Amino acid sequence: MSLQIFNFFPHLYDMIAKGGYTYIMSNKLRTVLYIGVTSNLSARVYKHKTDTDSAFVARYKCFDIIYYEFHDRIESAILREKQLKKWKREWKEKMITAFNPQLLDLSEQVKDLV
Repeated sequence: MSLQIFNFFPHLYDMIAKGGYTYIMSNKLRTVLYIGVTSNLSARVYKHKTDTDSAFVARYKCFDIIYYEFHDRIESAILREKQLKKWKREWKEKMITAFNPQLLDLSEQVKDLV
């Protein structure tokens, strides 16, 4: 990436420098999985819980974060998101339960993560 792009989009430097998170949100019954990527996990989770502007979030009520992983570079987080979206549900469930066996809402755990 050319460094000149940061002159036009300074927020990109912060995103790349901070890294990013790939995360999975779900509804209360854990029947729906929403996979996303963000550079600020706590803010994104808060937005999921309080903002129903997203048609998907409003329709499927994906308010609980049940999985997340940090990546040193936002590009890596984006690639991981794309990879996970191609996975079979069974593979995703195994990964999630290895990380969060009780499928608890991890909102309190991530509230201080940027």
